[in-house]
Amino acid sequence: MGDGRDREPTVAIIIPVLNEATQVEAGLQALYRYDMLNEVIIVDGGSDDTTGDVVRGFIGQSSEAKSIFRFAVAPRSRALQMNTGALQAQSDVLLFLHVDARLPDSAMDSVRDAIKRGASWGRFDMCLDDDAVIFRVIEWCMNMRSALTGIATGDQAIFVRRDVFRMLDGYASIPLMEDVEFCKRLKWVGPPALICKHVRTSTRRWRQYGIIRTVMLMWFLRLLYWLGVAPKTVARLYPDAR
Repeated sequence: MGDGRDREPTVAIIIPVLNEATQVEAGLQALYRYDMLNEVIIVDGGSDDTTGDVVRGFIGQSSEAKSIFRFAVAPRSRALQMNTGALQAQSDVLLFLHVDARLPDSAMDSVRDAIKRGASWGRFDMCLDDDAVIFRVIEWCMNMRSALTGIATGDQAIFVRRDVFRMLDGYASIPLMEDVEFCKRLKWVGPPALICKHVRTSTRRWRQYGIIRTVMLMWFLRLLYWLGVAPKTVARLYPDAR
């Protein structure tokens, strides 16, 4: 697409899912409100529940849904699922979104504007869907860490030009920290566009395992990764590792 400034870039939203029958329809419905929604690719990693049926039912409800939403399957691995969606995408820009995350109202315009200004990739700030003060501290720390290091996580809706994604061969096939590893390579291409508008992210992980326990575990896993411990070893300590 050249430098992305010659025309309005198109955006593909890629959503990896696994056993998300209770979450996926709400996530897809939330995307319907965006103008100029180009394509949404939901990639299932072999769910044991009715996730696939829910997605297919959603897509089949109207001709408009069929023209925008697509369903794909891939091996059970967030990295491989996202790579599968990226290979199927036809848009200029790839935006990777968690099924329980909600983009801000002007998300598509923000992404297009960043790409038109010459960014190769970027991310949003994030906020958590709970009013407790502890979550304000957590989200501030996550956003500040990302701003200082140029490293984003999946909670921040990473987006990247499709040609850059393919040049870097996409996400590494590792069971954890695939987003961190990918951002380290993206920084070779250029700094991220930092969109200060907030992706609203679910706190269900913190609720399920305990707030302090989850925070300490995530920092510990990240420390192990930065110390060079193999992602496969780190993943064994993570309860949601795929």
